Amino acid sequence: MGNNLCPVIISALIVLAAPLIAPANGAEGIEAKLQICGTCHGQNGEPINATTPIIWGQTEYFLVKQLHDYKVRDRDSNVMSPMADMLTQQELRPAAAYFAKKSWPARRTAVATASPPAGLERCQICHQQGFVGALPAPRLAGQSYEYLLEAMRAFADGQRTNNVDMVRIMQDFSPAEREAIARYLSGL
Repeated sequence: MGNNLCPVIISALIVLAAPLIAPANGAEGIEAKLQICGTCHGQNGEPINATTPIIWGQTEYFLVKQLHDYKVRDRDSNVMSPMADMLTQQELRPAAAYFAKKSWPARRTAVATASPPAGLERCQICHQQGFVGALPAPRLAGQSYEYLLEAMRAFADGQRTNNVDMVRIMQDFSPAEREAIARYLSGL
């Protein structure tokens, strides 16, 4: 039920916050605009639910691309597209840098990881050793199982198409293989 309310809450916050953030400018202005992001992504970098990705400490390049894709509707979302619309094209990089400079949230408890599932080496080519991300790919290590599984499913089903390589790769994996990969990566 909480997941169904998030778009409504975000829409209401956008309407209410628009007059407050419109005049913001400079570094302080971008930080003021980005405070609303904590509503879903967490004030301390820990998202409010497992289907929302961690963006604190994510790679800057990836964050810029995603914000741009939301803004131009190459990646459409009832929540994120309006959020990206609140930023000018010139504010996308400073917004991404703001979150990239923050520390990835620490794990509260240790998670035992199984041995790497078959096929994971294909992911490591872009997502790097330890799956911590680098140009052009995001960090996957430590994202939630639910988020990872949904992102992979969206690519495999052609619902998310803002990276054609990911569409092809995820279509090559079976649902069971994607589930094993998501479980493994979330435990790192």
